[in-house]
Amino acid sequence: MKNVVTFLFLLCIAPLGFSQAGHIMQGVGSVNMSMGGAATGQPLDISGALQWNPAAITAFDQDQVRLDIGLFFSSPELSSTVPEFDSSGQPTGRLISGTTKDDRGMSPLPALSYKIGSESRHHFGFSAFGISGFGVTFPESSTNPINMPQEMGGFGRVESNYSLFQVGAAYAYELSEKFSIGVQPTFNFGSLDLMPNPTANPTQAGYPSTDGASSAFGFGAQFGVFYDSGSGFKAGAAYKTTQTFGDFEFDNVYLDGTTGTNKFNLDYPSILSFGVGYTTGVFDLALDYRLVNYENTDGFSAVGWTETASVAGFGWKNMNIISAGVQYSGINRLPLRLGYTYSSNPIEDQLAFYSVPATAIIKNAFQFGLGYEVSDRFEIDGVFHFGSSGDATAGPLLNPQFAQNFPPYGAIPGSEVSYDMTTFMFMFGAQYSW
Repeated sequence: MKNVVTFLFLLCIAPLGFSQAGHIMQGVGSVNMSMGGAATGQPLDISGALQWNPAAITAFDQDQVRLDIGLFFSSPELSSTVPEFDSSGQPTGRLISGTTKDDRGMSPLPALSYKIGSESRHHFGFSAFGISGFGVTFPESSTNPINMPQEMGGFGRVESNYSLFQVGAAYAYELSEKFSIGVQPTFNFGSLDLMPNPTANPTQAGYPSTDGASSAFGFGAQFGVFYDSGSGFKAGAAYKTTQTFGDFEFDNVYLDGTTGTNKFNLDYPSILSFGVGYTTGVFDLALDYRLVNYENTDGFSAVGWTETASVAGFGWKNMNIISAGVQYSGINRLPLRLGYTYSSNPIEDQLAFYSVPATAIIKNAFQFGLGYEVSDRFEIDGVFHFGSSGDATAGPLLNPQFAQNFPPYGAIPGSEVSYDMTTFMFMFGAQYSW
């Protein structure tokens, strides 16, 4: 391992950026998740309606309250390859490769929603959702170059924790028996912790880690329209604005014990959603399309290094999401649901290095859910989710010192970093109407 010290020492001063593990949650609550997240044009529960189309809450006339709790598990793997260098700094022609598995445990996903019943054309709803989050824990490794101990020039332990909690207050109005409009102001709280912190300027000691999580508040809104033909066909469209946050202000600690501070702005992207649905006697079909606008979102639109070698931004492309679901109600009091979600990868291969500390880019997700109507007022639901990133996201290791020789981002010849993962989730919920 001594032969790789020269190369890895240079590599260690390159920042390790992050992306979002499930940054756009595919759905909210066990019913909406089991339908693949589709609800813009086919609302089956108040949580799905409040998350994706506030106008769709007009489909529910009674007072309703819903609570869901999910248990999320993931198994990301981080691999890296670097060329071997001899003690004089010359390449030997051999490669050093290794893989590190995440050792993080379970993460909770809460969702609470309330719809005020209405006999008029005015409808109100309230929600409190965990709509975004990521986190990895890749322990220090003696075999995987990117996780080698700090004294050997690697990054050592790589850890990230991000969560976004959103509260919304929705108002919808029935323009007619078939057509509704809705608006929903949203208020957000975000928390972010990074080891190492690539948004800070490096020193001779390398990049620091944050000394505890930083928090920030944000706000935005969502607007929607909903159409119900009354004969089975339904459609909807919604636009959630960018959730604009204040800066995350980090207190940093460097490897030599010195301290510093920095600020970084990370907003939540705007989302444009379209959905259609069709209801028969025993089937409810739903299909949604979403466009996630990362390319115009602070924290994601910029790309590359600053003049002081911190990360300017992560250069994500817009994401396309397709959600589809079917509910079968032919069994008395026992609705069955199947859902599928497809998400495009917003990370370009040449920028994969920036997204190492959050690897949950899930390409295909499959859900199976069911409910049990305990009474006319009380229902319990559950869902199982399995997701896969498909092909691994892979690209070269990057170093700002090499940017002039290997433009535009300083890709190290012969190097590679890659990651993939699978996800599992169990979620259970209950709904009471009166």
